[in-house]
Parts: sequence; C-alpha cells; structure tokens
Amino acid sequence: MIADELPAWSLGDAGVDPVTLPSGWPEALDRSWAFGDGLGTGVRVAIVDSGVDASHPVVAGPLERAVVVELDHDGRGTVEEDAVGDVSGHGTACAGIIRALAPGCELTSVRVLGADLTGGGDALVAGLRWAVHEGHDVVNLSLSTTKARFAEALHELTDLAYFGGCLLVASAHNMPVASWPWRFAPVLSVASHARHDSETFFHNPSPPVEFHARGIDVEVGWGGGTTIRASGNSFATPHMSAMAARVLGAHPGLRPFEVKTALRLSANNVKGGADAHGG
Repeated sequence: MIADELPAWSLGDAGVDPVTLPSGWPEALDRSWAFGDGLGTGVRVAIVDSGVDASHPVVAGPLERAVVVELDHDGRGTVEEDAVGDVSGHGTACAGIIRALAPGCELTSVRVLGADLTGGGDALVAGLRWAVHEGHDVVNLSLSTTKARFAEALHELTDLAYFGGCLLVASAHNMPVASWPWRFAPVLSVASHARHDSETFFHNPSPPVEFHARGIDVEVGWGGGTTIRASGNSFATPHMSAMAARVLGAHPGLRPFEVKTALRLSANNVKGGADAHGG
C-alpha cells in the first residue's frame, strides 16, 4: 500500500470523532435496569415457525402481520399474506410464551413449517430473510436445519441480521447433532433447564449454547385453542426472545451484542443479575 493510504474500512484522524458513542451502561447492570417495566413495548418480534393462531387465549392480542413462505417448483420462496394461521400449534406455543413475558411487544408470524412440523431449508432461509429485511428487532427461531447445504445462506443472513441490529434467538437442536443457525456466534442460542420459573435463565460459560431457559414440562398453547404440557429447546427459546424484547423495550437501539451482554449480566447465575431478581 502507499504510505498515506488507509487500509479498507479504516478511520483517519478526521473520522474518529463522528463515531464516538456515549456509554449507556450504569455502574451496576441488573434486571431492574435491563428490563425497565418488563413489557417490551414496541419491540417487533418475528416468530419463524408453523404460524400463529391469533385467536388463541395465550396469544392475547392481534398480530402485527402474518405471512407464509410459498415455494415454487425450483425451490424459490416467495412471501405471501397468511390467512390460515397455525397449522400445528408449535408457533402458537412460542407466541404465547413471548406474550406472557413481554406483553407489550408486537408479534409477526412467518409460517415456514407444515402440519407435521417439517419444512425445507429453502423455506427457512426465505422466511428468515424476509424477517430480517422487514426490520424486526428480534427473530424467534425455535427450529433448525441439519442440512449442511443451507448453512452458508443462513450464515450470511445471520451476519446481515447482526450488522443490521436484528437479534436472532435460536434453539439448539434437541439431539446432539450438527444443525444451524443456532451454532453461529452472532445468534443468541438457547437450550432448556428443568426449573419451573419462567423468569429464571442462566448464562452458559461452555459453548456452543449461550443461555438456558425454562423448557421442560411447560404448559403452552396449542392447536384448536387447547393447551398441552411439552418439553424441548423450542420452548426455552421464546423465553429468551421475550427477555431480549424486555431489554430492547427499555433501551431501544441497543445492538445485538449489547442485548446479549445485558442478558448475561442479568442471568440468575451471575452475581448481581440473580441477586436483583431474588434468585
């Protein structure tokens, strides 16, 4: 390089001051600071799943929008308005958990799964791409794909979301197998714990899973206005999506890594976070 040229994406002397940012952290970060009123008001959360039954009592309010991914013969996905709703109950279960813990957030349903809770990677990629491009603050992904051929596209979307200020909250697979996108570092990855308090969550110092939330023997909304008791990382994930919505409701504009930090310092196994919650 020529001596007076800057490397790509570097800052010269004149460029430093405009990117000086104020500190938003208090001296002691705890749940009281992190969650504010705990409502998650105005935070836009997309649920990429089997659809959401907006009339179910656990959802307790209208959706901002409901869409479905339709695939053509070549596997290309287009996003259309969804008049069907939930085709299995799984997405409604996730929506009910989020609404119970962050009742002020705005929910959008992105249907990519069928009635048997299966769906192709093409639909997942198309649905996630739509959710990110639509500017959602949080995307709940209580699903993953084991097909490695979709990993690159999901990795690109993960980076796009991260740099665009969209936090992806994704469940670890219920089996010890390789799957995506939860294994990508920018994603807030979630597995279950067996305690029965929905407010209790733990930060995990041993990767790849970052957080543990309630996911064992959880009563959730299901199809036809019913409820069931279910277990799985799928149900731990919306607990953490709701916690992220609380943080963003109290502190709009935080970047994904800042939300992760606030949640880590608010976790029940971190001194200060747990103490503030009485855990």
